[in-house]
Amino acid sequence: MSKYQDYKDRYRAVHFERRDGILEMRLHTDGKSLLFGSDDADDYQLYDAFMDVANDPDNRVVILTGTGDDFCRDIHPDLPGRHGDPLGWDAIYRNRRRLILNFLDIEAPIIAAVNGPALIHAEVPCLSDIVLASENAAFQDKIHFPEGGTPGDGAHLFWPLVLGPTRGRYFIYTGQQLSATEALALGVVNEVLPRDKLLPRAWELAEMIAARPYLSVRYTRAVLNLPIRQLFQEHHGYGLALEGLAAVQLKGWRMYMGGKAPE
Repeated sequence: MSKYQDYKDRYRAVHFERRDGILEMRLHTDGKSLLFGSDDADDYQLYDAFMDVANDPDNRVVILTGTGDDFCRDIHPDLPGRHGDPLGWDAIYRNRRRLILNFLDIEAPIIAAVNGPALIHAEVPCLSDIVLASENAAFQDKIHFPEGGTPGDGAHLFWPLVLGPTRGRYFIYTGQQLSATEALALGVVNEVLPRDKLLPRAWELAEMIAARPYLSVRYTRAVLNLPIRQLFQEHHGYGLALEGLAAVQLKGWRMYMGGKAPE
């Protein structure tokens, strides 16, 4: 039996479809746009889903997309409450480490089809090999510094890498939101398309890549991805530790300020 049969119905937050070795992963929360942290059983599910995809050699190309009008605009309302104590943060630390590293462990090239605003952990789809965006897409690190937190779980590495150090720091400190056309001009995405042409274009590119020799496809992803994997392996854990310390203070401030982020 194919490994795909073992995991295709396993995850509440992911709808899988595979055809001719091309795996489409559509993220959702109860059939609607994804809310980050919406799976109360396992925080997010995605890190295990990425691991299953990485462990299946029959996946030649992966398409990552969202559901509805947004890729991921908001977090689940219960998520902030898990940030303020050491054991709660330990679970988040392990989750976020695996989320990025398991994604980077996927040996099949990944094409992101960003179907709308990606404001929460936009670095995940943007770490794909090819990033396509709909005309209404937008990109932001909404939930860290603008809400009083520290962007140590991946944003601190990705945005200065792709935007350059000066623009990347500005993006994080100001909570800047990039439109699809701005993201294209800055090199965050490769193409901007009308919404109805987004997935067909992703499948067109996926079919082109999948037609190449199997090892050429996987090893090209491996060599192009190596510097990014090394960057996250070396610096991701330290960033998460600092984010956890800041989250403890943030919880105290929110209690003192009646739920407001510290000024």
